[in-house]
Amino acid sequence: MSDAIDEDLYQRTKALLEPGDIELNGVIVRTDLTGEEEPTLHQATLDVGNVIAEASGIDPKDTFVYSGNDDPEFGVNQHQGRTLEDEAFVWECQQLMRDGTYDVVFYYEADADQEAIVEGVEDLGFDATGVRGE
Repeated sequence: MSDAIDEDLYQRTKALLEPGDIELNGVIVRTDLTGEEEPTLHQATLDVGNVIAEASGIDPKDTFVYSGNDDPEFGVNQHQGRTLEDEAFVWECQQLMRDGTYDVVFYYEADADQEAIVEGVEDLGFDATGVRGE
């Protein structure tokens, strides 16, 4: 676990991965982006989503982002990557403001290549901490 990610956030992320209908893994993406940089945060979310799609064997061109701004089931800073064909789940994220900058927690099906996701996020220039579900 990276020094940039505190134990509380790690444990909260792990709790999101608890067994449900599908097995999930996650990645915590630490940014230095502030609330004034939301367009950059949006692009970073899309870029990380593309990394996750590729590591899941899905062409990012075959996905779209569903944002919960108008959905009572979603928080304002909660987004999902879904497939164009059948709107199947690819990833979900929550953008969390912590100590003045955003950390973004992504989760996705556990059969995605976890190492490729962490490496891909780091290649984008962000600190990434992988979190495996049980």
